[in-house]
Amino acid sequence: MTVAPVRTARSSAELISAEAPVLAHNYHPLPVVVARAEGTWVEDVEGRRYLDLLAGYSALNFGHRHPALIEAAHRQLDQLTLTSRAFHNDRLAGFAEGLAELTGLDMVLPMNTGAEAVESAVKVARKWAYEVKGVPADRATIVVADGNFHGRTTTIVSFSTDESARAGFGPFTPGFRVVPYNDLAALEAAIDETTAAVLLEPIQGEAGVVIPDDGYLTGVRDLTRRAGCLFIADEIQSGLGRTGRTLAVDHESVRPDMLLLGKALGGGIVPVSAVVAGRDVLGVLRPGEHGSTFGGNPLSAAVGSAVVDLLATGEFQRRAADLGEVLRNGLEALTGKGVTGFRARGLWAGVDIDPAIGTGRRISELLLAEGVLVKDTHGSTIRLAPPLTITREELESALAALGRVLG
Repeated sequence: MTVAPVRTARSSAELISAEAPVLAHNYHPLPVVVARAEGTWVEDVEGRRYLDLLAGYSALNFGHRHPALIEAAHRQLDQLTLTSRAFHNDRLAGFAEGLAELTGLDMVLPMNTGAEAVESAVKVARKWAYEVKGVPADRATIVVADGNFHGRTTTIVSFSTDESARAGFGPFTPGFRVVPYNDLAALEAAIDETTAAVLLEPIQGEAGVVIPDDGYLTGVRDLTRRAGCLFIADEIQSGLGRTGRTLAVDHESVRPDMLLLGKALGGGIVPVSAVVAGRDVLGVLRPGEHGSTFGGNPLSAAVGSAVVDLLATGEFQRRAADLGEVLRNGLEALTGKGVTGFRARGLWAGVDIDPAIGTGRRISELLLAEGVLVKDTHGSTIRLAPPLTITREELESALAALGRVLG
């Protein structure tokens, strides 16, 4: 790590204690205070180093402070950062053209956060249903999957099945039908003449990296096409190289009607998200019907364009695929030795730990002591999502640390 240290006068314990009375308690972070980072490594305020195997829930697919992304941000900071969409800016068209070409779709609706992209897609799908499909006013429905995670805004938690996200936040937004994930028969039964769209994660991240059966996404595409409704793929966590392909839907050569991107699209520097779709879908929006002051701002567009350029080479997709085999082999070696099961695709894995050894939270704390950062999800499951820049040696070192913790 070559970052010049900027020392704080306060220790980790003091800073953690200082947060308690002034920050809303909507997170339960691990007891580490990160002060610096570069590549796959972070450093806390005392100078201890940790290998990052979470990568900001895939927001840091290219590692911390990737030089090409930092250079693009610095260059743009010296020129122009924000105009709002009241005016054109000289970076937005290039970003949109590059992202459309990368995804094989026509039009881009730039937003900021992943949840904003999902909310935008819900609005577009409903408007498309009324204007194109002919669904009667205010009767459009959207089919979603059990175990989904699309964000935590009011509309989105209305169709969540996670009670920790829902409890106490009603009344909920109507218009959604929940079906079991990876169940084409249940999906087909839920679709009717009011269905505007089917909204799914090609791989369910928050649920523990749940990978559907081969052919499921192809089946969803076929069902929605026959029913005359839209297929919306939420690739906010799974997209942009994470699974060894540019998109998780690429594993089945499926092209959705709407694609939702975020997290890694901002390179770990600024929040950038986007709805990418065909012209026949996004074309239903007219001036004044949807917007964002910061969506598509010049700084975001510059960083997003640099991300698209990195992915256009195919290098990161190949790295995720190749190192994904190392990850899978390492987890197979630990199965039966504290690991009861796992699901992995590319550099992304949900690892189920024997509850007799510890909860996911406890394993995360033990790995923290080993100098490895991961995060738990439900029960005794942890998620592994290292930056795509990780080396084989670093990945093997992290797997060895997991073995020591389980042993």
